[in-house]
Amino acid sequence: MTLPTLYRNILFVLYIYSLFALLLANTAAALPDETKIRPESVSKLSLKWKFYAGKDITATPAIFDGNLYFPSWNGYIYALKALDGSLIWKKNLQKLTGLNATGFVLNINWTVSRSTPTVAGDVLVIGIYGPAVVIAVERSTGELVWSTRLDEHAAGVITMSGTYYRGAVYIGTSSLEEGLSVDQRCIFTGSLSKLNATSGAVLWQTFMLSDNHGERGQYAGAAIWGSSPSIDCSRNHVYIATGNLYSVPLRVQQCQEKQNDQTVPSHPDTCVEPDNLSDSIIALDLDSGKIKWYRQLGGYDVWFYACRNLSTPNCPPGPNLDADFGEAPIMLSLTNHGNGTKRDIVVTVQKSGFAWALDRDDGGLVWSTEAGPGGLLRQGTWGGATDEERVYTNIVNAERKNFTLAPSEKTVNSGGWVAMDARSGKILWPVADPGNATANGPVTVANGVVFAGSTDGRGPVYAIKAITGEILWSYKTGATV
Repeated sequence: MTLPTLYRNILFVLYIYSLFALLLANTAAALPDETKIRPESVSKLSLKWKFYAGKDITATPAIFDGNLYFPSWNGYIYALKALDGSLIWKKNLQKLTGLNATGFVLNINWTVSRSTPTVAGDVLVIGIYGPAVVIAVERSTGELVWSTRLDEHAAGVITMSGTYYRGAVYIGTSSLEEGLSVDQRCIFTGSLSKLNATSGAVLWQTFMLSDNHGERGQYAGAAIWGSSPSIDCSRNHVYIATGNLYSVPLRVQQCQEKQNDQTVPSHPDTCVEPDNLSDSIIALDLDSGKIKWYRQLGGYDVWFYACRNLSTPNCPPGPNLDADFGEAPIMLSLTNHGNGTKRDIVVTVQKSGFAWALDRDDGGLVWSTEAGPGGLLRQGTWGGATDEERVYTNIVNAERKNFTLAPSEKTVNSGGWVAMDARSGKILWPVADPGNATANGPVTVANGVVFAGSTDGRGPVYAIKAITGEILWSYKTGATV
């Protein structure tokens, strides 16, 4: 079970129980037997304890067997007692691993993690935020068990949290290469790996783009960076979603330039080649890593920070949508109330602002919905939630784009949260951040209550009625959430 991520020095524990990385379905929902938290009782929540880590807490904590585990921006991993917040152990990552900071993280010259630790039996599996290394430590002591590097790229990082299943951990790679200058151009390619949880051995690794052999001007990007892979035991599938491209071959750029000159661009986009698995929802075989199906949902999407302004010289042609997926798919089943049959789907929200529901068998489209404004850090990052009646997501809206809170006509430019009908994708309610802030963090649902945080400097955590979107309770932590 996990708690919402709380930043800026203080971790507040508020009797909030939920599941995130530990659930194979990635639903971010509390256990079905949750009874203490409900819409009628949530207003009685109060602070139980707080723990000062010294710097930002950089990932959603994991809770297992009465203990809580999380990383901090100060370079430490912590283990606390969930009951009272007392320290069990802490470990400095740089001293523990011997790894040095890569220099790509702004104002950080020490080794850090920003992913939720994965409980894998007696060990915790932790991704390092540069280099792209995954480590395991003893859950009881924090002592290092193994260390495995998944990508040799200097800007490689691990931001995804792993998922543990039958002795193995599934985890993706990302990079900070997207932040480099135009003349450095990119070569990193995202991948998903299956690691032996006991030894750290790589059992398979599947890359999302064709091999560029380290040459610039070829395919690069398609990072896998948000939440945790979901695992379908009955189909033997692992589901992920990928990021945008950083670079494409010249032939693809030329193809897109021709598209841009057309009055009516071709559909589907002929410039999206079969080996381009960027901006995609993907099912892979658990045993082999072979891709079983994929659905590309971003078209031509070459984006990196230096080219966020299309007028910048030497940038690839647009559209540069930055329409990647910042979270892994959620698994759920839809019941036909007429005949009782079920349809198994995955749902995830894209930074384009669209939510997508696909059939788990073949990736066929079930529904899609524009949940909120899309674009750079505007929608669906780090993890949605579901109770199998509704799907919930955050609306980041970092660029402060105006959007309407349907079905009302009220227009806001803050972040917020949205609930969609799980069967149809219909927007049931949107709610704006009461503090007019962005909503960057994941959401969680427990017995009819959705919990969410805000970047409002007062650090509010909100409890929202799952059926109506009514804000039932809030608590100011004193730091952004």
